[in-house]
Amino acid sequence: MKQEDLKNAPKLFCESVSVAFTPEYFVMGLTSGNQGTIYTLTPQHIKRLQQYLAHQLTEYEEKHGVIDAKWDSNIVSPVQRINPPTELS
Repeated sequence: MKQEDLKNAPKLFCESVSVAFTPEYFVMGLTSGNQGTIYTLTPQHIKRLQQYLAHQLTEYEEKHGVIDAKWDSNIVSPVQRINPPTELS
């Protein structure tokens, strides 16, 4: 996608991100209201995405300050219906 096309693409606020995986691929679902998009990525692509996001977060926090956020592994993903996290996990 060209940079100009990306600037003109419709923008949605992502309210939720869910990720599930198999040995072959990761499935990432992004939702906004009642709309959702599912992406499938190879393990190598998801690793590069993680590295890119970490890089962008570091740059953001250097410019705007540390983001106060806590990840909770017990939030049940609507994508991961098999073996969802429990209070014991």
